[in-house]
Amino acid sequence: MHRLLTALTLLFVLAGLTTALAQSGEFYDPEQLAFELAAMDMEPEGPEGQPWIQAIAPEYIDTSEYATEGPWTVCFSNAGVNNPWRVVGYTTMEAEVELHPDIATFVHVDAEGSDNKQISDISGLLASGDCDILIVSPNTTAALTPAVEAACEQLPVIVFDRGVNTDCPVSFIKPIGGYAFGAAAANFIVEQLPQGGNVLALRILPGVDVLEHRWAGAERIFADAGLRVVGAEFAEGSNAMTKSIVEDYLQLYGTIDAIWMDAGATAVAAIEAFEDFGAPYPIITGEDQQDFLLKWQEEGLTAVAPTFPTYQWRTPIIAATMILSGEDVPSFWVLPQPVVTQETLESYIQPNMPPLHYALCGCEDMPGFPERWGGR
Repeated sequence: MHRLLTALTLLFVLAGLTTALAQSGEFYDPEQLAFELAAMDMEPEGPEGQPWIQAIAPEYIDTSEYATEGPWTVCFSNAGVNNPWRVVGYTTMEAEVELHPDIATFVHVDAEGSDNKQISDISGLLASGDCDILIVSPNTTAALTPAVEAACEQLPVIVFDRGVNTDCPVSFIKPIGGYAFGAAAANFIVEQLPQGGNVLALRILPGVDVLEHRWAGAERIFADAGLRVVGAEFAEGSNAMTKSIVEDYLQLYGTIDAIWMDAGATAVAAIEAFEDFGAPYPIITGEDQQDFLLKWQEEGLTAVAPTFPTYQWRTPIIAATMILSGEDVPSFWVLPQPVVTQETLESYIQPNMPPLHYALCGCEDMPGFPERWGGR
């Protein structure tokens, strides 16, 4: 019976890995990968110390056709406030709105992680006729493309965080990108791990461009380096599911040398699975979430944290006021994307902030900090 269960488990693992590899192939763009890797070394334009209004290799466009007298109604269709990263981001966005007196009304609709609800939300906002501009953070890429295209026919649109398969928005705002994130984490593992080591990849959701790009950028690096990816599993951002998956793989393989993650919200849960199993800590990648940074420091982990900074939630509000004022904006607004390393770890640890706070919020000088973000 034990051999049968092991065989079935292995078949399940292989099936999941095949699906993940196929998905990453659909999203693989070697030209974009090359740009993102180069962009990590580029000097951004814009004021020092304000990365949320900096831009890497921007191409500005004329937005005078959208100029209108304030006060304005800015509408935001949000994929969700359903994980700690998005909670910190949305809190930061609300604080940014308060810095712009010309924004009389800020309308936020939460899709709660549902494509269908977000499509309906956008339709409702358009039907209301109240919005001067629409900001969209898409739930998934392909499903939201038609809804964004419909919106572009009626009013100026800004897309940020996750992308869509159309260039109709006035501006697409995001950090450098998923390929750079995935590659930074994968290259760190390759540097630390001998050829032939076991790597477990933990992912959140399929079909989201930035997440697919992270994996597409990483899995080729692992293959070229001769590392063995024993699984690529979707844990849906759940701590419980993350621990369960890691424990299953430890039972199946005995040793997991490295954990690569396409998002770091559950990195501590993955580490705890090793502790519960009595296994040595793996090489691990995470993000700038405080609980992970503190665990890294306290346990002396071999770790790195690529980031997808939450300060990007400030930029769409700023861009909206620029567009409605008729000012030029980058059509593809690429923000800096730092990587937390052992050398810079200390500077990102904020003991006064809660465990699920993200260090790169760019919110320290905003109204209500730190209490608004749960700090003290």
